[in-house]
Amino acid sequence: MNTIRERGERGAAILRRFSRSTTMTLLCVVLAGYLALGLASSGSFLEGPSVRTFLRYLATPVLIGLAQMVALCVGQLNLAVGALGGFTACLMGVLMADQGVPAVVAVAAGVLAATAIGLVTGLCIVATKINGFIVTLGTMTILQGAQYWLVGTRTVDGYSAGLKDLGRAAPLNVPLVFVTALAAAALLAAFLYRGTAGRRLLAAGGNPLAARLSGISTDRQIVLAHTLSGLLIGVAALTATASLPGVNRSVGGDWLLPSFAAPIIGGVALTGGSVAVLGTVLAAFVMRLIDAARAQFSLDPSWVNFLIGVVVLGTVVGGRIHQTQLAKRGGSRGRVPPAPPPSEARPTAVLPHPGGSG
Repeated sequence: MNTIRERGERGAAILRRFSRSTTMTLLCVVLAGYLALGLASSGSFLEGPSVRTFLRYLATPVLIGLAQMVALCVGQLNLAVGALGGFTACLMGVLMADQGVPAVVAVAAGVLAATAIGLVTGLCIVATKINGFIVTLGTMTILQGAQYWLVGTRTVDGYSAGLKDLGRAAPLNVPLVFVTALAAAALLAAFLYRGTAGRRLLAAGGNPLAARLSGISTDRQIVLAHTLSGLLIGVAALTATASLPGVNRSVGGDWLLPSFAAPIIGGVALTGGSVAVLGTVLAAFVMRLIDAARAQFSLDPSWVNFLIGVVVLGTVVGGRIHQTQLAKRGGSRGRVPPAPPPSEARPTAVLPHPGGSG
């Protein structure tokens, strides 16, 4: 009886925490925003073709947000998300259209290349001890040049029809590319929350010194994080190549801001040591709703980036203020009370009488 009651109390506590979490807030925003767009469009936004289009172009933002989240969980930044994704997408397209490589081989080569570049990036950060910001900035510049070398100013669109059919396939109005993104998110969540290697990643990002004292190699975790980030970017390049009519030098050019916005809005700390897979997915959903609203009401695209930037900055500042308040509160609780001030007039000591009895 007590066991059942304890389980019930534990479940109620979990529900209370979830109801106050960032994930719950984002879920409410997603539902409200989707219904609002449905009402504003007189119901057309809720119809099958609109749902398919919305979810098809949601797959890539989800994947690039998860790729950035993995780097953030060890306290790193990956500025090469867009450049690596664009290079990988163009590599797949050129292999299929220009070299006649089968789609399966070209896709596998692209995903493996993205993973290998992530691995090399992590090794460079560890070997040189240079900040990941600088290393990924250099990687971004190199990959942008390589992307231009691959396609120049042309658009490559003569690649596998089967891959394009995969991008258009949507059983029950749910695109397969979106299912691919959800599957990647589920596997990543299982790895981070259940796997020993995932917990080591979080430990290395949360407190590197304590992790090293526990026998965890922080260098190895940094390499693993960038390798996983490259793998997810490779999958994002696959969904982009399958969904777009063609690939060119502009693919990936607008991925950097959404890749940071999704995990940060989703509740991931920039200092490392935390992940929020569901929060990142929901935050990508919110950004896609903003983009859909822009198209619905014919808004200037620059306002979308402005709004997302304001939300990201507000989230970072709010999180910093919250952490400062928690630190002050914890410090006040653990503080030793000050000693009472010494009295100005000290009592005169009573000395014993030196003589004997009179």
